[in-house]
Amino acid sequence: MGIFSGLMGNASEKDSRKVKEELDNILLAEEEVEMAYTLVRDLIVFTDYRLILVDKQGMTGKKVSYKSIPYGSISRFTVETSGHFDLDAELKIWITSAAEPAEVLQFKSDTSVVAIQKALAAAVLLK
Repeated sequence: MGIFSGLMGNASEKDSRKVKEELDNILLAEEEVEMAYTLVRDLIVFTDYRLILVDKQGMTGKKVSYKSIPYGSISRFTVETSGHFDLDAELKIWITSAAEPAEVLQFKSDTSVVAIQKALAAAVLLK
């Protein structure tokens, strides 16, 4: 179910050690990966300093975009769960003084978006 779930837009937790190795060229020397989720080919990474959104682009995924959002700059976020006719769940993240969300992530599963929202809440509100 893991691969099929990922292909359907459900996020699944990924091993933090493997993600740290994969992002070695992006992370600071002392920065630790606390948790990570994979969403199809993309990654949502929580470190002890920031949220990193990894967007693998193109057919081969060779071109990669890394979006770093320091926890202190996240002003709010919303979660929209799926319904009967709208099957997608959504997580929107705003950064300080922005009128529009800086990031909108789509999920096919409420459980995926709720787990990521909890991790985001812990990172933003408890740090």
